Amino acid sequence: MFGFEFGIKDIVDILLVALILYETFRLLRRSGAVNLFWGILAFIIAWLLVTMVFQLELTGALFERIISVGAIALIVIFQEEIRGFFYRVGARFSNWGHLRRRGEQAEQDVDQIVMACEHMSRSKTGALIVIAGGNELKEYADTGEYIDAAISTSLIENIFFKNTPLHDGALIIVGHRLYAAACILPVSKQTDIPKQFGLRHRAALGLSEKSSDSTAIVVSEETGHVAVAKEGKIRNVTRDELIQILSSAMALKSK
Repeated sequence: MFGFEFGIKDIVDILLVALILYETFRLLRRSGAVNLFWGILAFIIAWLLVTMVFQLELTGALFERIISVGAIALIVIFQEEIRGFFYRVGARFSNWGHLRRRGEQAEQDVDQIVMACEHMSRSKTGALIVIAGGNELKEYADTGEYIDAAISTSLIENIFFKNTPLHDGALIIVGHRLYAAACILPVSKQTDIPKQFGLRHRAALGLSEKSSDSTAIVVSEETGHVAVAKEGKIRNVTRDELIQILSSAMALKSK
């Protein structure tokens, strides 16, 4: 009817555009600017209608100028989020070559972390532990104290023991080492966080929004509940769930 030819290339083209739009939506949703996504989408649709359907040359040229300037503005505004997005893409490829780790050591580490969380849960000792993914989270580790120690239950508990110098802040674990303690994490700006979650939970959630391949564990000082934040979501977990999550985070098969 309109003289369009539709083939395999067009299907691939549509799928690629859909993927780009979806990833853009996720990127802006994490940064709390989802309304900006809908505004951009509406602008693009209007531009396509003007240039391809109605073929208004002058208006189309104006739209193109706005898009070229707007694209640069978006890159400047969301440079951190864009950098995080490309890091995650690269991390997926680099992680393929490191899927197999030393199972025994990883299993030991999971046991040590879980035991520490159980003990701190019973004593209602507040804690915030981050298991780094492909990124060492150096920008956050730099805000605390580097310790570079083996993962052990007693050391984790000592770090978070009330009124000790390193108890206030996050403990970052990289690989099989306690990397840094007393680290400051970004606080989530989400408005629908349950009221029972405090500042540690907001920091865990904020980190999970910035680094989607990291896992943050929170022990509540008020209730003793253990919660896990991952990919912009947070929830309380049981012991078995914690083992499963940690095993996955440290590239272990759950037993």
